[in-house]
Amino acid sequence: MKTYARWVLVLTVVVTLLIAVVPAKRAEAAEYPQVAQLKEFSPEAGYMSLAGYLRYLMFVQDGSWMSRAEASRIVKQQRQ
Repeated sequence: MKTYARWVLVLTVVVTLLIAVVPAKRAEAAEYPQVAQLKEFSPEAGYMSLAGYLRYLMFVQDGSWMSRAEASRIVKQQRQ
């Protein structure tokens, strides 16, 4: 029984460390597609707003949707 308990403890510690060390990573600012140079609602932006187009591109890249507020903030930063 001691061996079983020890393995359970070791496995629990390893899983906990993996969860703590490998968090879900969001793209850094330099990793976002550049959309600020595009014209909103044009064919090159997929007939979307720039924030909407950025959200779409990030969904294609990561498989998850970023918030509209976050996308708007990133587009605003790219325009500066």
